[in-house]
Amino acid sequence: MAAQNGSVNAAGLANRNYIRWDAEGVEKIPPDEEEDIQASANMLNGVQKFMYNAHRHCFAATHARTQGIVKGKFIVSDDLPAHLKQTELFSHGGEYDVVCRYSTEPSDPGLDDRIPQPRGFAMKIFGIHGDMFDDGKDFPTQDIEFNSTPVLDLADAKTAREIIELRLKHMYPSEEGIKTIYEDLRKRPDFDLQTGRDKVRNTHLESTRQYSQTAIRFGDYVIKYRLEPSSETQRKLYEETIKPEDGSDILSRWLKNFHENHDAEYLFQVQLCENLEDQPVEYAGKVWDPERYPHQTVAKLVIPKQDSFNYERVTFWQDHMRVDQWHGLKSLQPLGSSNRLRRVVYPASSKLRRTINGRKEINVKEINEIP
Repeated sequence: MAAQNGSVNAAGLANRNYIRWDAEGVEKIPPDEEEDIQASANMLNGVQKFMYNAHRHCFAATHARTQGIVKGKFIVSDDLPAHLKQTELFSHGGEYDVVCRYSTEPSDPGLDDRIPQPRGFAMKIFGIHGDMFDDGKDFPTQDIEFNSTPVLDLADAKTAREIIELRLKHMYPSEEGIKTIYEDLRKRPDFDLQTGRDKVRNTHLESTRQYSQTAIRFGDYVIKYRLEPSSETQRKLYEETIKPEDGSDILSRWLKNFHENHDAEYLFQVQLCENLEDQPVEYAGKVWDPERYPHQTVAKLVIPKQDSFNYERVTFWQDHMRVDQWHGLKSLQPLGSSNRLRRVVYPASSKLRRTINGRKEINVKEINEIP
């Protein structure tokens, strides 16, 4: 597998001045952040309770709508250059079991697929060994999350608190909520960031590029990462977009049809940080320019043909599992304000839904524990 991206010279990429993850200025924690984080967690728990009253089942605070769950292999290249041989996961070649979930990002599990919104993708990689965070040290997995927009509108803890409050006020992203929330968003300097999510290309999930949005430690360095659909079939399907007559569940039906008839393949690529002003870590609302800071391939995700909507598997995931990037290697530590928020919000969201639904959280250790 080639380590370089496109026509970029591999030797040139190896010799660039990449910023260390522990360098001064990579992370700067503002004084009121803890208060903003706790307020956001409380509001998101409120959203979960609201959705429970609507659906009589409690779901995650975000990415509530499952579109499909598949199993495959995460294959790390064995010929990476030295600057990419980072962390216990990428320091040598290897093949790992992985389970992946496609989702729609907002909190409403019944959200119509015809409403354009960010789509999510999550991976739980098994058989990981190394220095793990305490929360995940008892199960050898690395959790990795993606979103279909390259930037995160909840760009830091302060912004998250303000925007979640507005979404609750307008019950966004319902069709009516999208209309009324714009009145308040127009007063904000980040109007384009906050409304970009309503203009995403509404197309096949298996053809959609996925992004980390936030920064992650990568051994010695700092990265953002993305997942690039790489089969010709996946790329062609990106040309098709959802039409009004397609129905409210078109994404999961499209996904099911694809995975039953085709293997899927994605490239896992990293984008290293070289300039903190141009590539901020604390603020996740700015794109790291891929022309100036190229993506470099370090692994491949391969998913064989299968049923992507096995009801037993979907129910098991929704009732018992969660993906949390703070479950994994310290050498892949999530960085920045949005990730510090997630470290509080995710356990709070999980605890509430297990309590309301009368279910236990299960941290699976092997892929065969999942239906």
